[in-house]
Amino acid sequence: MQPSEVLIVKTSAHRVGLRIEVRGPGNYANTVAYWQTICAELGARPAPGLLLIDRTTGAPLSADEWKALVATIAGKGLEKTHIAHVKPAGLQRIEFCEIFAREAGIVARVFTDENEADLWLRYGERTPAT
Repeated sequence: MQPSEVLIVKTSAHRVGLRIEVRGPGNYANTVAYWQTICAELGARPAPGLLLIDRTTGAPLSADEWKALVATIAGKGLEKTHIAHVKPAGLQRIEFCEIFAREAGIVARVFTDENEADLWLRYGERTPAT
């Protein structure tokens, strides 16, 4: 699946691993594309933590789309990385992603505040979801 529109992904080092920022239309195709990019980046540079700043815009994904997305990326190494997914403009149903990710063995939390996400990555949960 190809992204349907331009999506900007910026990657940089973070004190707990990686910081990745995404911008562009937040449709399903783009969301799958940026998560595939994240999986590839973590495959090349494994990290204990990922701070994802999601500045995508548009209508939120549905619960079914989040479930399909997690099924697409499950088993691709994300289980080894704690993920703090920040949506500064509001959660927009992203909590479904957290629920489905945890069911797939991925330790993830969603936030609206980058500082809270950073604190969680540094001091929060350190065991895989069960």
